[in-house]
Amino acid sequence: MDTDFLDWALADCSGSVAADEWSDGPFCMLSAVDNRCDKRLLSDVLDHDPTHDDIRTLLRRLKTALQARNFTLLGVTTAGSSLSPEPLAAVFDDVPHQVGALHVVKEVVKAVLRAVASARKTLAAKHPTVPKGRRRTQAAKQAARQKQRLAQQGAALCTHRYRFVTHHLSQRARKTLWRITRGLPQLRKVRAIMAQVSPLFDRRGRTQTARDTLTTLRRRLNRFQQRGETLKKRFSPTLEQALTFLDDKLLPSTSHAVERGNRRYRKRQKHVYRVRTPEQISARLALDMWREAQAEGRHQTLASLHHALAG
Repeated sequence: MDTDFLDWALADCSGSVAADEWSDGPFCMLSAVDNRCDKRLLSDVLDHDPTHDDIRTLLRRLKTALQARNFTLLGVTTAGSSLSPEPLAAVFDDVPHQVGALHVVKEVVKAVLRAVASARKTLAAKHPTVPKGRRRTQAAKQAARQKQRLAQQGAALCTHRYRFVTHHLSQRARKTLWRITRGLPQLRKVRAIMAQVSPLFDRRGRTQTARDTLTTLRRRLNRFQQRGETLKKRFSPTLEQALTFLDDKLLPSTSHAVERGNRRYRKRQKHVYRVRTPEQISARLALDMWREAQAEGRHQTLASLHHALAG
């Protein structure tokens, strides 16, 4: 099956491959998918956590299949796993490696929202102690007003936290963001940094220009002591690796193809069976790949039948 299926899958190969690992309980599934045609090329099922050797073995199988059919790999897209760079450098040392931009931006968004949540906790810790009963003294009334104001500001930060990660803000949204961050200059800086992250992945730009902008952002983070540590980890070299696609218009920015295949597999798993073994998972993947190879013929047959019935 491997030979026949690969002959069909690589007949119109785009040259761009998405590779990823996905855990299914005690098992792990490695996949290599054509990033343009959404065809699963190779897969492997493991009964343990993946290692560099497992990924290297799958990549070598892919390299052998491509060389046997005189194909050249133009780019590899991964989800940003720490297991991928070393095997890719060993097997495909001269092939561009693109880290999924969606995964990198998602981690930056999480870091920004974490900074907003930390600011809310800081506001909650500043709530003054208000005595029970009627506020008769001026100090008690002032403490009650301050507590109410801080509580309203914390609730507004929770309600409008999505505005800190929105790409484009309207004039009204900017005013709202300016109002709820009054007295919190660190959150305004976080929003300013996030506003410069999204344009990094604009297809109209170039990799070197985006890297220069990224260098400027890193300098700003070094000066930003209050919330800088939260974001510094997300501005690691992985983010720089996610900008490779800007100079290659045919290289996808993220590994959607392999993730779509994983979602289809998970959906079928729920309806087919519950007890799983590596052999059953491998057989299920082989059946799905074979049905995918026969799909074009089935569509032609159905179209011919519908045409004959309509005539």
